[in-house]
Amino acid sequence: MPSALDRKYDAVLEKVIGEGGRIQVGRDPEGRVIVTNLPPTLPMLLDFFCALYSGAEAVVAGEERLTFADLSVHATRLARVLAGSWNVGKGDRVAIAMRNCPAWIVAYMAVLKAGGIATLINGWWQADEMRHALGLSEPELIIADATRADRLKAGGCTIPTVALPVERPLPDALAPLLARDGEGELPTVAPEDDATILFTSGSTGAAKGAVSTHRAVTTGTYCYTIGLLTLLGIHESEGNTPPSPITLINVPLFHVTGEVPVLLNSFVIGRTMVLMPKWDAGEALRLIEKEKITYFVGVPTMSLELMQHPDRDRYDLSSLTDIAAGGAPRPVAHVKRLEESFKGAQPALGYGLTETNAVGCGNFWSNYHDKPASTGRPHRPIVELVILGEGDRHLPSGQRGEIAIRSAANIRGYWRDEESTAAVFTADSFLRTGDIGSMRSASAGR
Repeated sequence: MPSALDRKYDAVLEKVIGEGGRIQVGRDPEGRVIVTNLPPTLPMLLDFFCALYSGAEAVVAGEERLTFADLSVHATRLARVLAGSWNVGKGDRVAIAMRNCPAWIVAYMAVLKAGGIATLINGWWQADEMRHALGLSEPELIIADATRADRLKAGGCTIPTVALPVERPLPDALAPLLARDGEGELPTVAPEDDATILFTSGSTGAAKGAVSTHRAVTTGTYCYTIGLLTLLGIHESEGNTPPSPITLINVPLFHVTGEVPVLLNSFVIGRTMVLMPKWDAGEALRLIEKEKITYFVGVPTMSLELMQHPDRDRYDLSSLTDIAAGGAPRPVAHVKRLEESFKGAQPALGYGLTETNAVGCGNFWSNYHDKPASTGRPHRPIVELVILGEGDRHLPSGQRGEIAIRSAANIRGYWRDEESTAAVFTADSFLRTGDIGSMRSASAGR
C-alpha cells in the first residue's frame, strides 16, 4: 500500500504536472513521457536558465565566484571560437578530460553550443583506458587539464589536445583555447541530435560509449527537476520555506550523477554549485559550513566518511537539508546513523544508470526511514519500470528478475556498437539494467 508520504507526493505531483502546473508533459512518438514546456535541447536549456538566473551565483571554486551570466558569456564566446578557429562542427566529438573546475563546466557548455558531442573522459583513467575510449570515439579535439594532458602524451595520443591551466581564474584557464580568436556561427541543434557520450565502467571488459540525444539528457534533467519541485511543494504545504539551494559537487562531473542531476539540474533550479577538485571528507565538512551547503550527494562511503570524520563536531552542518547517495546500495544501518549524525538533514537514495541518464528510482524522507533496504518508487511520470523474466516476460509483483527501464531519458545506444545496442534493449524498448530486483508493492521500486 502507498505510504502517507507517497499519497502526499502524488497529490503535489499532480499539481506540478497537471493543467496549469509549472511542468507540462506529453508523449514522444514512441509513447514515452517528455516535458513539453521547457527547452528540449541543451544549448536552449543553458541559454534559457542562465538568462533566468543571470545575477545569481552559479559556481564557487576556491576564491572564484561566477554567476550564471558569467558562465553563459564565457561559454558562448568559447563555442564561437570552437566553431570557427577549431573547426568543431555539428556532430563532432570533443573530449573533455579534466578534474572538476569552472573550465570543465564552460567547456561542456561550449561544446554543446557549438553542436558538438561532449565526450566525457574518466579523469581517473590511466593511459591505456583513455587510449581505448579515444580510439572508439575519435574526437576532433581534446580539452584537458595539465595532469590529463601529460597522461595522454605519455600514452602516445596523437589527437589535438589543448591543456588548460585550470588552477587559474576562468579567463586565464580558457586562454589557450581562445588564443585562436576567429569566431564561427553556431548551428541549430535538434532534440534528436546526439549530445553526449559517457563511458560505462568497463568492469566486465572494455568501456562502451553510451550515446544520448539532447532529448534524452534534457528529459533526465527535468525528471529530477519534477522531483525537486514536488518535494518543494510538500514543504510549502506544511508551512516550511526551504533555504536557497546550494550543492557541493564532490562527485566527478564526467560521471552521469555529476553531469545530470547535479550540474544540469542546478541550471534549471538556479542552484549554486560549490566545486571540489577532489574528494576529501575534512574539506567537505569545511565547505558545508563555510558555504552553507544544503544538498550533498555521493556514493555511500562519502557520507560514511563525513559521519566518521574526527573533526565532524567542530563544524556547523545545520544548513544541510538532504544527504543523498547513489552508485551503490547504502548499508541499511547507515540510514539511522545519518539521521542521528545530521539532525536537520534527511537521507535519500537514488537508483539509475549511465544508460538512463541517472533516472530510475528514488527513496527519501520517511519512506527511506521505514524501508531502508528499498530503492524506492520509479521516478514519476518519466520512468516505466518492469521486472523481466524468461523471454522478457513482465513479471508480477513479488517475483525476482532483471530490472528494466523505459523512458525518453534512455540512451540512443552505444557508440559504433550495434551488437551491444541491440542486446541492451528489449523488443518493447525497455533497457536491461543487468540488476536483479522485484516490485514488492505499489510503493517500492524493487
